[in-house]
Amino acid sequence: MQHQIILVIATRNKGKTKEIKDLFKDFPIDIKNIDDFGPIPHLEEDGDTFDENAYKKASFAARILGLPALADDSGLTVEALKGAPGIHSARYAGENATDEQRYLKLLSEMEGVSNRKAAFECVISIAVPTGPALTYEARCEGLITEVPAGSSGFGYDPVFYYPPYKKTFAELTRQEKNRVSHRGKALAELKDEFDKVLIWIRQNMPVQEKRHG
Repeated sequence: MQHQIILVIATRNKGKTKEIKDLFKDFPIDIKNIDDFGPIPHLEEDGDTFDENAYKKASFAARILGLPALADDSGLTVEALKGAPGIHSARYAGENATDEQRYLKLLSEMEGVSNRKAAFECVISIAVPTGPALTYEARCEGLITEVPAGSSGFGYDPVFYYPPYKKTFAELTRQEKNRVSHRGKALAELKDEFDKVLIWIRQNMPVQEKRHG
C-alpha cells in the first residue's frame, strides 16, 4: 500500500483549505496548511503575473517545509483599466482596506466607462522542494456592474456580473459559484488530473531515508 502524500496548501485561509480538502477527500492525500507548521518566514508576493506569484508561494512553502505544496494566485482584470487591479487586487485600495473599500474604489474608477468587460483569473501551482512545478489556469469572464449587488462571496464578487446566470458572483450560491468561477474551474481541472499529479509528486519527491531501525 502506498503511504499518504502530505500536500501543504500555502495559505492560512481556513475557508480555502476546507474547500480544497472537500474536493480531494477521495484521494490518498493528507492536506495541511501553513498554520499546521508553526511560524515560517513571510514571502513578498512581488511577481509580475499571477503565474509568478502562485509559483513563488508554492515553491517557497515546498522548500521550507520539505513537502509538496499548492498555492493559487488570482485576481480581477478589467479591460478598460488595462488589466488593473490584476495582481494588486488584494491591495488595490491600500494595505488594510476592506473588500467594500476595494470594490467601491473600482466602481469609482469605472464611473462613466462604457466598456465594462472584466475577468477573474486564477493560476494554481503545485511545487516540490527541488523546484519543478505543475500549473493550472482558468478564467471567468463577466462585466463590472454600476452598483454592488448580493451579499455572499467575498472580494469583488458584488460588482462582478456573470451574464449566463444574470447575477453577480455575490448573488450566486456557493455551488453555482464553484461551478463557474475561475478558482472552481482551475480546481476542477486539477481534480480531473489529480491521479497523474500524485504520480508526478511521488516521482519528484526526494526519497526519505529510513533513519531509524
